[in-house]
Amino acid sequence: MTVVEARASAKINLTLHVTGRRDDGYHLLDSLVVFADFGDRITVRPATATRLTVTGPMAAGVPVDAGNLVLKAAALIGVSADIMLEKYLPAAAGIGGGSSDAAATLRALSEMAGVAVPCDVLSLGADVPVCLAGGAAWMRGIGEDVTPLAGVPPLYAVLVNPGVAVATPEIFAGLTTRDNPAMPEPLPTWPETSDFMAWLATQRNDLQAPAIAKEPIIAEVLATLLDTPGCQLARMSGSGATCFGLYDSAERASAAAGRLAQDRPGWWVVATRLNAA
Repeated sequence: MTVVEARASAKINLTLHVTGRRDDGYHLLDSLVVFADFGDRITVRPATATRLTVTGPMAAGVPVDAGNLVLKAAALIGVSADIMLEKYLPAAAGIGGGSSDAAATLRALSEMAGVAVPCDVLSLGADVPVCLAGGAAWMRGIGEDVTPLAGVPPLYAVLVNPGVAVATPEIFAGLTTRDNPAMPEPLPTWPETSDFMAWLATQRNDLQAPAIAKEPIIAEVLATLLDTPGCQLARMSGSGATCFGLYDSAERASAAAGRLAQDRPGWWVVATRLNAA
């Protein structure tokens, strides 16, 4: 029996600029996306009918019916399987948990059955194309325009979620401007990690302010991250509420995560490496 495993890594929007809105209501995005070396795990086995089992520390409340993106991905590729999702990422957290799960499911089922991944994965969600690409990327449009990026250095990070679920449509509805500046084109080059960090500090997440207005604890998370020794930049990912802090070494990131986990036992805290090869 062929058993295939795939990691569904946390997606981190280092930048997220909202540059417009189409007539159909979809917002136009301009985002630099990387992935963590931490995430969920998908395991698939051949079966006559598709079944989803969810385990792991974040399994509570995860649906196992047709509304789950994992099952939608299986239906899209047209492969039946016994699918196990080990859930380590919080839901509705701005780090693409469901989208990354769907992309990992597509990769695993493609390998298991020897069939191609469908072209129209955007139908599963705006983050699925970039999660399917799986590496540092420039994501534009409504998520369909994904350009892999070379030259983005690995980064040491701490991910923090204060335990609040944020509904993406509510955050977009809270935007005061929807035609904000995009990132420069072409993107600059970054000979050193310090150059990249300095450039990142000049960029934005346009959803951060409306997310803080909805959930003020996000501002507390950002301030707490910035207060940890060695934190060079703190920003929210996606539509929140997960935030990331960037550090100049794995040791400082690990120390910060340990301190935060001790001081804030109700928060989800993970030290990780972003854009790891």
